Formats: sequence, C-alpha cells, structure tokens
Amino acid sequence: QVQLVESGGGLVQAGGSLRLSCAASGRTFTFTFSSYAMGWFRQAPGKEREFVAVITGGGSTNYADSVKGRFTISRDNAKNTVYLQMNSLKPEDTAVYYCAAHRVGAVLPTRPADFGSWGQGTQVTISP
Repeated sequence: QVQLVESGGGLVQAGGSLRLSCAASGRTFTFTFSSYAMGWFRQAPGKEREFVAVITGGGSTNYADSVKGRFTISRDNAKNTVYLQMNSLKPEDTAVYYCAAHRVGAVLPTRPADFGSWGQGTQVTISP
C-alpha cells in the first residue's frame, strides 16, 4: 500500500499555471517509488473521474488529449514525488485532482480501476 499526499492546488485565472505535487511513501522500508507507475486524474462536480496523465518509473509518459501540449507530468524518484505542471489553464480544467499509484512501474495505465492507491485530492479552480 502506498500513501499519497497531493499539494499545489488553488485558484488561478484562465491562461495561468499551477504545479501540483504528490509525495509518496510506503508502509515498509522496502518501498521503491520507481517501481510504481504514477498517474494524475481529475473529477469535476457531477462527472466521472477522468484520466489526465501517467508516467512510468523510467519516465515514459502518456496524456489525455484534452491536456496534451499544456500539461507535463514528471517525477523525481529520489524525492518519491510526482509532479503535474499545468499551463494555459482553462475553466474546464476546474476539478479535484488526484494522484494515483500503479504497482507495475513499466506500464502506462489510464483507467482509474488500474490504480490501487490514491491521494485525498487537491482542488484546482480556474476562473474565466
């Protein structure tokens, strides 16, 4: 089981930027962050949770079409942290953003059901 804590959400105007962070920790001393694929999802009110981006332990990435070219996912395995840099933000990006961990590090899953550990979420609000 991986424990995840997101931070960095907030309120910004359209066109602005935010950087989300997700710090990971494990219950045992053998926890190896790089062995997990890490994903970002978001959920707006009244909508289903949707895929945003994912990164393998080695740094390969995949993005939802809606954020491609605007968002960048990255990770620092030495700090057990994954980031989501969000630029050119739009009002439709408003949602609670969740960090998630998948126990196989070399894959790029995109379904919420593929991820076994989740953070508590951080609110991102984009004003027009």
